This record gives sequence, C-alpha cells and structure tokens, in this order.
Amino acid sequence: MELFRHILDYVFYGSEGLAALVALLYLPQVKSTYWKYFAIYLVFIFLSETLAGQNIFSRDGKVYFYNYLVIPAQFIFFYWLYAAKSFNRPKLFYIFSVVYLLSFIPHEMLFNSKKIVFSLNYTLGSLFLLYLVVLEYYRQVNSSNILNFSDNRFFYINWGVTVFYIGTLPLFSFWSVFAQLKDLFSIYYIYFQISGIVMYTLFAISFILGKENAEVWKKQSS
Repeated sequence: MELFRHILDYVFYGSEGLAALVALLYLPQVKSTYWKYFAIYLVFIFLSETLAGQNIFSRDGKVYFYNYLVIPAQFIFFYWLYAAKSFNRPKLFYIFSVVYLLSFIPHEMLFNSKKIVFSLNYTLGSLFLLYLVVLEYYRQVNSSNILNFSDNRFFYINWGVTVFYIGTLPLFSFWSVFAQLKDLFSIYYIYFQISGIVMYTLFAISFILGKENAEVWKKQSS
C-alpha cells in the first residue's frame, strides 16, 4: 500500500506538470482572454509543488507554505474564476474571498496552527466552492447548448473541482479523525491522490478541447 501511494505521489506531481505544460502550450491562443490567468495559475501550482519537494522547508515551514499561501491562492483563484468570470458576479467573489480570509482569525485564536491542514479554513473554503460548483452545474444543465458540452471549458474544470475539492472535503475537514482510523485514512488518501490526478488531467483537457468562446455558452444559458 505504501509503495502504491508513493507511486501515486509521482503520478500526481506529473499530472500537475502536464497541466502546466499544456497550459503554456495553449497560452498564445488564450492570451487575449481571462483563460491566460488559468494557465498562469496551473504553472504557479506546479512550481509550488516543485519548491515544496526540494526539502528546503522544515515540516512546520511546509505547513505554513501550503496553509498560508498555496491553499488560499487556490480557493481565491477559483472564487474569481467562477463568481467574477463565469457568473459575472464580482461582488460574490469579494464576499467569499474576504470571509474566507477572515476565517484565519478564529483559527489562529482557537486551533493548532501546526496541523497539516487548517480544517476550519479548508472546510469554509470548500463549502463556498461547492456552492459555486452547484451553480455551474445548474447553468450547464439548463443551457440550450448542452449538447455541445465538450466545447465548454468549464465543463472539464467543474468536474475536476468536484472530484478533488468536493470529494476530499470530509478528509480535510476531519483530518485528525481520519488519521486515527489508519485503514480508512489510507484508502481515502489514495482517493485524494487519484482525484488530484483526474482533476489536473481534466484541466489539461480543458485547454485541448475547450473553446475560447465560453461566453457564448453563458449567454445561451442565461
């Protein structure tokens, strides 16, 4: 089991690299759209994982790096991508981002800052993301262009976010509980790795198969 998880770690990292590479290859095609920021985001994630894997951080340092930089950057970026861009509701983006960042205050006051994942922040961040994901599914299902779903870049992104962020919400929300149930934790952690591989693969596919006129989909569904 440990060997399998170790192999999945490499595949997970490789999927992040693949998504970043594909994003860079397609960057010239999307440089005039907001999708260029998605490409930059994927490169940022890959570089962050590469930096974290160089053993330049102590264990606590890596915890701080992920919980105060990488994870907040992920949530805030997706709030922007969904709320501000897909739904054209920038106020919702600001509300979710501010409330999410403010959740660090009670965490610092009430919880252990040396935990691998800050459960309070991750839970709140994922719940906000869940709301946005459900709205996106609703938009897609009710679109008159639903038969052309394969052209919609958000179709692949939404499924990727669902299997990873939403699928692993219980694991990170109740990390300390699962950690005491070693067999269950091991199985769920493997799901975390596989779902991450699936998500970044879908992100790469979104550049290959998705069209730049995602706005057309949105207009037809509104």
